[in-house]
Amino acid sequence: MRLYHTGDRGEPVRDIQQRLKNLDFAITPDGVYGTATQAVVREFQESRGLPADGIVGPETWKALVDAGFCLGDRLLYRRSPMMRGDDVSRLQQSLGALGFDAGKVDGLFGPDTLRAVLDFQRNRSMPEDGIAGREVVEELALMAKATDKPARTIVREHEWIDSLPRPITGARIYVDPEGTDPSTAGITWTIGTAVAGHLREAGAQPLLSRSVDTAPSEHLRASRANRLDAQIVLSIVLPTDGAEGVFFFGTTLSTSAAGHVVARHLAPRLGLSALPRAVPILKETRSPAIVISIVDPPANFGEEIARALIDLYESGPDDA
Repeated sequence: MRLYHTGDRGEPVRDIQQRLKNLDFAITPDGVYGTATQAVVREFQESRGLPADGIVGPETWKALVDAGFCLGDRLLYRRSPMMRGDDVSRLQQSLGALGFDAGKVDGLFGPDTLRAVLDFQRNRSMPEDGIAGREVVEELALMAKATDKPARTIVREHEWIDSLPRPITGARIYVDPEGTDPSTAGITWTIGTAVAGHLREAGAQPLLSRSVDTAPSEHLRASRANRLDAQIVLSIVLPTDGAEGVFFFGTTLSTSAAGHVVARHLAPRLGLSALPRAVPILKETRSPAIVISIVDPPANFGEEIARALIDLYESGPDDA
């Protein structure tokens, strides 16, 4: 799709504005993409863990569409491509609060969510078709008083934090030097291989997401991390928009507790802040994941990252 930004006019802009208005943002659907619309788009992006550039591109548009679905609006089921939306997130939250592990609350109806729906249906003596329709939604509503309990994925992440091995020996660390931007791919590769080398010297098992001459998409790199069953996913990015930080998965609907712990431990040691984001490498990986984003990394940045991660395993999280 094309990008929509300040100065644009027409029905597509009005559609964007109406979707934001439907989500209770203060905006008038007049079809003019002015500074007021830009500010509201930024507010929406921040709420969804997206880069707040005020531009509606593919990821922001997907988030707008996702946000328009309420649980019960449609049948939810496993398909390819996966169904996605806030209704899926609400389903995952409700199932998790009842002890049915739907995985990360990421708004994607994947295999974990399917298993949780089937388990719920079996437990409630319902037809086991894996479809979250009116009957499943109503049954979840009847058990709503139990949804104040922490979701199973939150419990699992806290168990992960408590069970962090000491030291890092044998830990499978997925090192992801972002390579889709040719202007920065060489630098991230140098940093990534330095991280992997220092981790290997410490006894860990680093797993690189790509080779020096390949540039797989973020979705493919996230999928590979899941296949390799990494313990931590560590992505390295040189941002073109200047957005620096150690990012963990976080939106208004869900946050990765373990990812947040890792980010909080590493960020001050790297001179960065721990911030929530919902980019694919954070959203689509099952393991706790962080993205280290820095504009001008120092020459020894790879070693600094590795040392900070090794310290996490040796001393435990700062708030443990």
